[in-house]
Amino acid sequence: MDSLTVENISKSYNSHRAVDGISFTIPDNDLFGLLGPNGAGKTTTMRMIMNIIVPDSGHIKILGNPFQEEIKNRIGYLPEERGLYPKMKLWSHLQFLGEMKGMNSAAARKSALEWLERFDLISWANNRIQELSKGMQQKVQFIGTILHSPDLIIVDEPFSGLDPINTKFLKDILLEMKKQGKAILLSTHLMDQAEKLCDSICLINKGQVVVQGKLPDIKKKYRHNSVILEYSGKADFIETLPMVQKVNDYGNYMEIILQQESQADLLLKHIASSDLLVKRFEIADTSLNEIFIDLLGA
Repeated sequence: MDSLTVENISKSYNSHRAVDGISFTIPDNDLFGLLGPNGAGKTTTMRMIMNIIVPDSGHIKILGNPFQEEIKNRIGYLPEERGLYPKMKLWSHLQFLGEMKGMNSAAARKSALEWLERFDLISWANNRIQELSKGMQQKVQFIGTILHSPDLIIVDEPFSGLDPINTKFLKDILLEMKKQGKAILLSTHLMDQAEKLCDSICLINKGQVVVQGKLPDIKKKYRHNSVILEYSGKADFIETLPMVQKVNDYGNYMEIILQQESQADLLLKHIASSDLLVKRFEIADTSLNEIFIDLLGA
């Protein structure tokens, strides 16, 4: 069964069309990326899924049915705008959130303490929310999203404000939930995270679908003749070489798109004869970030 079905939904605010005929489905045991630049319509789409705002047209089914109040307890939702009660103690706040999702007090507290232990926050359990750092509060929000073991998890920019260690930790938790059969809708504009996590994606811009489908199929369709180069020195000459179509230079790291795939050896000969110190030269798969820039960069 599909955990989420979105059929041709649209939403306008006065003359602005925030979402324009978006459709996608998410089956069980799938991690689906709703991707796009800031202002693309991702958050508006998620709010319509959660029935916070109502679509002007189109239909949404969650776990096989139109949105109903009783189905809320089977959804975990992490909104982009974080919201915690600053005066409440940490364990009490999480217990309250669990009870709001239909758990009894004992089960909610037990689950809250188990997750606090796992997130290395148990020593803060009796502190008030306002005493926690922003990163710790972000982890508390995430615990509140999954505390009741929902069947459908919807997370809007879950890695915002987290350091690399906690980003990896949240990523591992999401993958664990997927292995348990949960369906996950991840909204982000961080293409590297989406590429590592997602089975399928829907890339939107200005409220419309640009491309969607299984991530391997999309990467195959938009595949480039790409070379990854890590280097030290002056590499300006590379973009002037006749076999080079485009260069995306980050300083000591370069993504090079060739006119033809067979020209990688020729490129390497030019680089080897230069004063460039090469740390890595790799014929690479096209990254989701490159596809994003190609499709939306203009």
